[in-house]
Amino acid sequence: MNRGFWLYGALIVAIQGLVACGSNPVAENKAQVHETAKVQKYDRLVVAFGDSLYAGYRLAPNEGLAPQLQAALQADGINARVHNAGVSGDTTAAGKTRLAFVLDNLDRKPDLVVLGLGGNDMLRGIKPEETKANMAAMMAELQRREIPVVLTGMLAAPNLGQDYGNAFNGIFPQLAKQYNAPLYPFFLDGVVTDAALMLPDNIHPNAKGVSRVIEGLSPLVEATLKTQSDTVLEK
Repeated sequence: MNRGFWLYGALIVAIQGLVACGSNPVAENKAQVHETAKVQKYDRLVVAFGDSLYAGYRLAPNEGLAPQLQAALQADGINARVHNAGVSGDTTAAGKTRLAFVLDNLDRKPDLVVLGLGGNDMLRGIKPEETKANMAAMMAELQRREIPVVLTGMLAAPNLGQDYGNAFNGIFPQLAKQYNAPLYPFFLDGVVTDAALMLPDNIHPNAKGVSRVIEGLSPLVEATLKTQSDTVLEK
């Protein structure tokens, strides 16, 4: 384990009581949901549903996960709109509470949801079994609505202990297998260990860090959208 990841762990403990991801509204304003979901002449709708790592914490409007993923998809010929449903401070419990609201207030059923929560649960020391239950409830809701999911995972900081780490780190592979969902195993892979890709808090990626995430994540999103299109054509 390299020094950067241990630094990540130490900083998490330092801010654990603060939950360093901003505010935590229970639900988005309905008008905001409609406004950000409306884009003319797009073929595919992708919802990026997560916490501050998705919301674009302390980044310019075009630098966060949703706009950079949208740009990457469009550059590869996929006329997609990526709706930013990231809320800073969200735990998995808060995400579970607002998921149906977000989906119900979009202009149309999404073609895909990219789902990533759990980091704030770790910061708060929430029991992994609670995190898993909340994530499973969201996966089940998306499955019920027949909305495909790409799941992005999180890793526990090493200084939280082996028992906690083993329980927490297993959540995302287990759910991906249970719900047959593609998994990007660690959202900050190749980012958190490089200070040049992180904000000064060493918790959130900067714009270049988000670009690195997109390099790894966008091929998985594109492949999932293609698989879905092929499945529809076969029916």
